[in-house]
Amino acid sequence: MSAHEDTHAHDAHDDHGHHHKETFVTKYIFSQDHKMIAKQYLITGTIMGVIGVLMSMMFRMQIAWPEEPNVLFEALLGKWAPEGVMDADIYLALVTIHGTIMVFFVLTAGLSGTFSNLLIPLQIGARDMASGFLNMVSYWLFFLSSVIMVISLFVEAGPAAAGWTIYPPLSALPMAQGGSGMGMTLWLVSMAIFIASSLLGSLNYVVTVINLRTKGMSMTRLPLTIWAFFVTAVIGIISFPVLLSAALLLIMDRSFGTSFFLSDIFIQGEVLHYQGGSPVLFEHLFWFLGHPEVYIVILPAMGLVSEIMASNSRKPIFGYRAMIASILAIAFLSTIVWGHHMFISGMNPFLGSVFTFTTLLIAIPSAVKAFNWITTLWKGNLQMNPAMLFSIGFVSTFITGGLTGIILGDSALDINVHDTYFVVAHFHLVMGISALYGMFAGIYHWYPKMFGRMLNKNLGYIHFWITAVCAYGVFFPMHFIGMAGLPRRYYTNSNFPLFDDLANVNVIITIFALIGGVVQIVYLYNFFSSIFYGKKATQNPWSSTTLEWTTPVEHIHGNWPGEIPHVHRWAYDYSKPGHDVDFVPQNIPLKEGEEELQH
Repeated sequence: MSAHEDTHAHDAHDDHGHHHKETFVTKYIFSQDHKMIAKQYLITGTIMGVIGVLMSMMFRMQIAWPEEPNVLFEALLGKWAPEGVMDADIYLALVTIHGTIMVFFVLTAGLSGTFSNLLIPLQIGARDMASGFLNMVSYWLFFLSSVIMVISLFVEAGPAAAGWTIYPPLSALPMAQGGSGMGMTLWLVSMAIFIASSLLGSLNYVVTVINLRTKGMSMTRLPLTIWAFFVTAVIGIISFPVLLSAALLLIMDRSFGTSFFLSDIFIQGEVLHYQGGSPVLFEHLFWFLGHPEVYIVILPAMGLVSEIMASNSRKPIFGYRAMIASILAIAFLSTIVWGHHMFISGMNPFLGSVFTFTTLLIAIPSAVKAFNWITTLWKGNLQMNPAMLFSIGFVSTFITGGLTGIILGDSALDINVHDTYFVVAHFHLVMGISALYGMFAGIYHWYPKMFGRMLNKNLGYIHFWITAVCAYGVFFPMHFIGMAGLPRRYYTNSNFPLFDDLANVNVIITIFALIGGVVQIVYLYNFFSSIFYGKKATQNPWSSTTLEWTTPVEHIHGNWPGEIPHVHRWAYDYSKPGHDVDFVPQNIPLKEGEEELQH
């Protein structure tokens, strides 16, 4: 193991390197230090998140007050909102880019990229990632793909507008609509680069966890965060290449005249030359990534929440091994459920029942995790700081969002609510809001490790409570308008007298969405001002047991100034009988006669 390398030689080399290496460019821009790369991911993801949330606020205003002139639309959308009335095409583009940014750029890269980079080396006891160079390349590919995605917003004919799932033929025929031209091409290029970034990152995470654990850090002594990041990376390596193949085949169809996803297309009575392809093939390829993708989004959040809950309950996580088993079960099952997105695509009903079965199976490991979190809280000495509140909020939204998944996962029940707002409500709660809460919890908890300062707790409370109320205010009523039959992605419902009664509900949803969006400014202010003016952090502000809190507050190359600590116990020795303090860090040797706990 790498722990046996000569640490003194390593340190001497590092100190020596400080003098010529540390220019502004090598420290803050082309950095190979995992702690800096984590901050780069976080800040890039935050900027993309602001764009994504602004888009959602705009299209929510359109749904609540359709065809009404809006000064904001005129200012932000220009020619797409003549006299302040939003154009139908740009509505679809906003929905498409919002979905793409939030799912991939914020919740995949922002969440996994930030916390895998920050925590894997620190919690397993490694000097850095297996390859600092690949890590840097991974971030800069992500940055490049973010820039291309943002540039696509300024294309003359408009950005991609086929939904974030980019189903053909809208995405495959450049002449289908404005956004099907250059905007769609840029979307595909951006995603191809994003996938390369994600794969490089994932390979790095897997190799680091397998090879660079410190002496004594067996797999069953790893914190659950590391298990979550490790398994997330494995899922990414298995499923992202499939999306890359779908994107490449789509590029072939669009630019090189192939017919993978197109057949028998008529435009204004004229037959196009495409023959023999199938848009359903694209759905299979897309959702074979798309469903594991939602677990790539949620698993890191689950890991963060497990760690934060144990630390703030001052008791060991309940069912440590069951938690690992459920992460592995979720990872396996996530690759055999993609068909539940396609129940109304003309699928054989027998196959539908198979996908229903596998989908309902995945509720079991999810429920194991939910019960274990609740049991961890039970009779704990709860520290209700903002990180803990977001963790509890995560469990709440994960359960409420997950329950509607049981309906959507059933092929017979799904038919009634497919492509309505019921689906939007379900997945926003279970993966959108839940993953965001996990991300916020992680930021509030590990901010002192990242920036050496504390976030303002009172602003954190304001941020949590208003966000929590608004998130339910937005997505709870959506279930009801979905059950009433309101379809998703329509830019106005005023042509359907059937839906007139739902207009008021849409206004309520939009008001909650606007308040919830605006309150994120409190968080952004807290985040950026605390970097400079926050209260200075102590080495272990939350009295946690894991290794990252044994490193000095000032960031140094190689993380630990002397030897890497060795590990003698699991990661959750909180309130252990026979000890004077209510936490025992992993690097403290067992006392004579003390037994190691491992639930």
